[in-house]
Amino acid sequence: MKACFVQPQEDDAAQAITAIGDELTLFDDWMERYQYIIELGRKLPVFPQEWQDDAHRVPGCQSQVWLEVEEKEGRLFFAGASDAAIVHGLVALLLRVYSGRTRAEILATDPVFLHELGLVKALSANRGNGVEAMAKAIRQRAAA
Repeated sequence: MKACFVQPQEDDAAQAITAIGDELTLFDDWMERYQYIIELGRKLPVFPQEWQDDAHRVPGCQSQVWLEVEEKEGRLFFAGASDAAIVHGLVALLLRVYSGRTRAEILATDPVFLHELGLVKALSANRGNGVEAMAKAIRQRAAA
């Protein structure tokens, strides 16, 4: 497996969501949370240049977002990137939740957590729609 695929930090998606929620509460306001999300993006593995094409592009995002998936031992591992810093961070956040999970776990993990953590509300309408489009694309690949 290429090094660009995100390896899970937590044992399951629910633990990842809880950890992200806990980390976001450490910050006093959304400007600090945005900086944290941007830092998450900077830590993402490098997404290969040859995958930054229409075949890997996620529709419904204002910024350019690319996604690739590889299955190994019954688990789906994702690689992703964006040309916008905050969106790149949101890609990192979603991949922390979904990458390295089984198809069943991905499909059982409703992206409602994006609302519960306040992320969609804190973003512009276009960015909120975009992060939901990313989650939808991940779940569609798990359903395929």
